[in-house]
Amino acid sequence: MYHKWLDRWDERRMRRGDDLKRTTELALDAELAFPAAKGVTDLGAFCARSEQVTRNSDLFFGLAAGAPEVCWQDDVLHFPSSISTGMTENDMVSAKVTRARSSDHAVVVFHHWNASSRNAPLARFFAARGITVFEMAMPYHLERTRPGSLHADHMLSPNLGRTIQSIRQAVVDGRQLIKIAQRAGYRKFSVLGISLGSWVAGLIAAHDPAVDKASLLLTGGDLAEMVWTGGATRHIRASLDGKIELSDLRRAWAPLNLESYVGKLARPALDVQILLATRDRVVLPTVSERLVQRLEGAGTSLNVERLNCGHYSLTLPPYIITTGMRASRFLSC
Repeated sequence: MYHKWLDRWDERRMRRGDDLKRTTELALDAELAFPAAKGVTDLGAFCARSEQVTRNSDLFFGLAAGAPEVCWQDDVLHFPSSISTGMTENDMVSAKVTRARSSDHAVVVFHHWNASSRNAPLARFFAARGITVFEMAMPYHLERTRPGSLHADHMLSPNLGRTIQSIRQAVVDGRQLIKIAQRAGYRKFSVLGISLGSWVAGLIAAHDPAVDKASLLLTGGDLAEMVWTGGATRHIRASLDGKIELSDLRRAWAPLNLESYVGKLARPALDVQILLATRDRVVLPTVSERLVQRLEGAGTSLNVERLNCGHYSLTLPPYIITTGMRASRFLSC
């Protein structure tokens, strides 16, 4: 009876923002994803370019030379993104810092899609346990919100090129934030991501050797399948139906698929935690479990936690308490 109520609660929560989401046209916009791309006007050429950058992902997700100018204002820092989208608000990165007493361990936290605020209780929870928390605003969220937008429709959308650009920007910004924290004296680095933020955290962990722990909450590997099957992205699926097959969407978004980098996530100095919800209708358990299987097959140092709740009901007790304790224990050990 309780879990039936929980499922209904999750369904209502999932549909809450549906009236703000609109179906739009499928667009390639390859020049957004691949700045050097010229003449990429068909899906086949787009997919070929995606597969090429996936093979050279260290360069694709790499940092620009030089350090950006950083502005510290009490517990908030700002710096310009090295990836320009032409939108002033979005191209200035901001992060809130919740400091632990005398600790050289920092965790960079990446929030969920369409987050309207940072998670202050989570930040205080980790800080009280000796981990300084950097909460970065992902592209088109919080201080980086696109003027006039009602949700973060530029972060994840039927525009294939812009979606790649946005997530690449989040990854590069997150890596730059780790460099800034290094220069500030921190020596141990972890990443924690929630839902879409877990893809960003996972991509950073795969490509940044400074990261030694990655806690991925409500995650999966195949972003294309998550969008195709998930309840929160029905408007995107409706925009894609009849215009592109899932197999081609997988190829187009190959650089964003964590399964593309299981070898990198299996590097000896990295520990990975995956926490999934077995009743999840946003990131279906089949999507999460396939990533788990691929990571196990690659020999990743892996800790898997499964909770009998949904995507949104993870925020309810007792699940949120269990999640916090397990993530804290993993990051602290």
